[in-house]
Amino acid sequence: MLPDWVTQECPDASAVHREAALARQAQLTKPAGALGRLEQIAVDLAGLQETEQPRAAHVPIVIFAGDHGIVVQGVSAYPQEVTIAMLANFAGGGAAISVLARELGSSLEVVDAGTLAQSPLPGIVTDKPRCGSRDFSVEPALTTDELAFALDCGKRAVLRAEAGAPDLLIFGEMGIGNTTTSAAIASALLGVSAEEIAGSGTGVDAAGRARKARLIEAALTRHELAGASAEKILCTVGGLEIAAITGAIIAAAQRRIPVLVDGFIVSVAALAAVRINPSCQPYLLSSHQSAEQGHRLVLRGLNAQPLVSLDLRLGEGSGAAIALPLVRLACALHNGMATFAQAHVPDRPA
Repeated sequence: MLPDWVTQECPDASAVHREAALARQAQLTKPAGALGRLEQIAVDLAGLQETEQPRAAHVPIVIFAGDHGIVVQGVSAYPQEVTIAMLANFAGGGAAISVLARELGSSLEVVDAGTLAQSPLPGIVTDKPRCGSRDFSVEPALTTDELAFALDCGKRAVLRAEAGAPDLLIFGEMGIGNTTTSAAIASALLGVSAEEIAGSGTGVDAAGRARKARLIEAALTRHELAGASAEKILCTVGGLEIAAITGAIIAAAQRRIPVLVDGFIVSVAALAAVRINPSCQPYLLSSHQSAEQGHRLVLRGLNAQPLVSLDLRLGEGSGAAIALPLVRLACALHNGMATFAQAHVPDRPA
């Protein structure tokens, strides 16, 4: 069973603040619509944040890490030991997301939501029900209790971040094998073939990608996931860090905190979140379209239009972090530009 809190409704965006933001955009010293989607970002955030001045200054980043039993089937170009090694790299400040967080002035928390680490690691929050998921090609990856724990793990991370009054949140992931897991979840949720979804992940060759797709397709058939609920899909072919992000997204939206959604894996978690609790969808802002093959299909499933497309496939929340300055600039333009009346600039005739 899912935890009771997971399906509780998220608050609606404020229609009053959204309309006020639209009215302000119409008065700024520019042709109507000239700033394109930057205008829409500001308007959406104004409604979600219930404010006349949308903000993106304080944006903590939370990375969830987990290991995956499916790795024993040879789906990754990297060994499983890389997951734990990267946790130390995050904590030591040497990972890409560590650099980006410093440059952005964002705090960075790393949560071991399900790696194979047998004991807590320095600088890492340990919050997991088990060490790694099971090999979903032969058995369900998680029990219902383990899934519930992972969802609660995501909520606990949001509660920690909420104490600092964030404007938005960025969630990232780390876990060798998690593109395979994400492809399996997406394939089942969207009802499309694994061949359409499965990509190269960490850099497997064409033969490796084909093997990944066959493994996923066989597992979905074996476990009879056609038309299954998001809960069953997450239990059967999911991963602990992906489930934690799903819980974190729902918990953030329930607290009126928008989420700048990262690439393929986080987008899959977002898709699961929307299937479990559709009321969280307005709080999702898609940052980028990655180079991972199935990401465009997941974005379509979310009805999401990403801000940028830079052929990224790193994960870690890096794409969302790179897109954050655009969101900050959208807010700055909305809040800081003069109106036609303030600048004594003639507006076009009504």
